[in-house]
Amino acid sequence: MFLTDEAPMRARAIDPAFRHDILDGLSRNPKATPPLWFYDRRGSELFEAITDLPEYYPTRTETALLKAHGPDFAAAVGQGRAVVEFGAGSARKTPHLLRAIVPAAYVPIDISGDFLHASSAALAQAFPDLPVLPLVGDFNRPLDLPAAIEGLPRLGFFPGSTIGNMEPDAAVDLLRAMRRLLGKDAMLLIGMDRIKDRDRLVAAYDDAAGVTAAFNLNLIERINRELEGDLPIDGFAHRAIWNDQKARIEMHLEAVRPLHFHVAGQCFRMDAGETIHTESSHKYGPRDERLLLRAGGWEPVREWTDEGGLFTLVLAEAG
Repeated sequence: MFLTDEAPMRARAIDPAFRHDILDGLSRNPKATPPLWFYDRRGSELFEAITDLPEYYPTRTETALLKAHGPDFAAAVGQGRAVVEFGAGSARKTPHLLRAIVPAAYVPIDISGDFLHASSAALAQAFPDLPVLPLVGDFNRPLDLPAAIEGLPRLGFFPGSTIGNMEPDAAVDLLRAMRRLLGKDAMLLIGMDRIKDRDRLVAAYDDAAGVTAAFNLNLIERINRELEGDLPIDGFAHRAIWNDQKARIEMHLEAVRPLHFHVAGQCFRMDAGETIHTESSHKYGPRDERLLLRAGGWEPVREWTDEGGLFTLVLAEAG
């Protein structure tokens, strides 16, 4: 519950968007914060560690699809497009696509600047003839693509089932924004995680080694560091649950005791058992994914799924 609003903190030390989203999220009932703020440098590193965990099937399954279907991508997409990757992160999967389709340029977009520039430098070294044009920014907000790709046909690349982190209405809004940004004759290659056994889903977001818990709790550390918070790290526990009604995994930070803390000069309280909902990961069936894409202005033309039906890559054209 929101209690008070004290004197403003030093403006220069605070990202205003981060401050707004965290204060707004902690003032809600129930409390919830946007997942994009997981990804400071430490959060990005922890997420990369998550993708290597035995329980976390999406990355290795999607990577296998990218490796196996390069000739299919080349035939469907053609050469000479500018690849625009949304939420590029380490871009570990990207080389498989770049080798397959021989693009004219590559524009990785990510909110974590340090992480983005490091991965872009590595890709530029691996593909010396490919213009690599990193763009630091939040793809959920308006962006301007580099002038160097003006006039080039574009392929949006949105792997990792990141679309699942959004509520369906927000996902449709984002797909429409991508359609506007990428322009006429654009295509989109997007990863979508499938609905499957509950226990397998929960394990992927609550691994035995505790890496996902550290990733979730790192948000508390970031709030304390960047927003002069005093949230007790030991006052929270990571929780991952399957919400069958909404077909999604939810990650929460649960208060393990009554808490009283401050963030950016404002005071908050939480009861024991109360949570901060930090992320949702929606899962889609085949009809659901096509409906979502069409609502967002994209017409699905091809899809590739592993034998176990765990994960799907969908190629769509601008509608």
